[in-house]
Amino acid sequence: MNSNHQNLSPTLIDPFGRRIEYVRLSVTDKCNLRCFYCMPEGFKDFEQPDHWLTFDEIERVIKAFTELGVGRVRITGGEPLVRKNIAELSQRLTMLPGLNDLSLSTNASLLTKQANDLFDAGVSRVNISLDTLNAKRFKDITGSDLQPVIDGLMAAKQAGFQPIKINMVAMKGINDDEFEAMIEFCLEHDFTLRFIETMPMGATGSDATDHYLDLQTVKKQLSRKFEFIAGVMPGGGPARYVRVKNTDLRIGFITPISQHFCETCNRVRISVDGTLYLCLGQDDKVELRPLLRSGISDDELKTILIDAIKLKPEKHEFKDKPNQVVRLMSMTGG
Repeated sequence: MNSNHQNLSPTLIDPFGRRIEYVRLSVTDKCNLRCFYCMPEGFKDFEQPDHWLTFDEIERVIKAFTELGVGRVRITGGEPLVRKNIAELSQRLTMLPGLNDLSLSTNASLLTKQANDLFDAGVSRVNISLDTLNAKRFKDITGSDLQPVIDGLMAAKQAGFQPIKINMVAMKGINDDEFEAMIEFCLEHDFTLRFIETMPMGATGSDATDHYLDLQTVKKQLSRKFEFIAGVMPGGGPARYVRVKNTDLRIGFITPISQHFCETCNRVRISVDGTLYLCLGQDDKVELRPLLRSGISDDELKTILIDAIKLKPEKHEFKDKPNQVVRLMSMTGG
């Protein structure tokens, strides 16, 4: 980011002194998998495509954010690769002055055909959801086959994405016997591994709570076999990292429940319909789509974003009020 751009622009500081420099952008609420903790079986209440922000509208909103000091954007969904021409959108966003980190979260099942185009378009890093390496178990969790995901992962590696992070939701009674195997898999392929606690979101909340695992306990168990030393990892997210001694493998622990990271939260989310969510675990939001379609100016848009950040709450309350958020993770954007 050039210094002139930075000095001339106001930045987004929330009421608690946190600088907002990271936007998670959902480009669809649809997904080709049906992970039980994300989207309930039979769910059909998707946004209609005419409610989706167009690529022009997305570019306009992200441009306003970058002019206010946001340097990182992550494309999410649902499953972002379900939406057509994501490489084209990526290329457009990459060209915005001030955007210096464009990444993608995906389940990788559609990545084999798109990996090279996305890499060429300027996406530098990918996070891939993978909760199990067992094909039958994968089918039970997602309703789909494992092999396309593994193929997509290897295509991402071949294309040159660095780092490739595996996101594994840690679930008691479901995949808690596979953590060591996933570490070995990531060691073999030079992937980064992040364990994530399940979160009570929407209609899937009780399922998630039933399988909740405190990652402090998981870390303790794993440290009996692997020697962990302090580690860091560039990126805008909330993971706390360790490194496995004598290797390059970094393991992140994302702990929204057992050890929340709200005091360092630097991000906001935009859903596919243009709703700006100020917190994953609260309902504070600003609906941008009606404003964009009523013809507001770029300066007015920036003023709205600056005012919106003043609504950002101090923290989520997943632990104290587990049923508070009724929207699904797929609707908010991962």
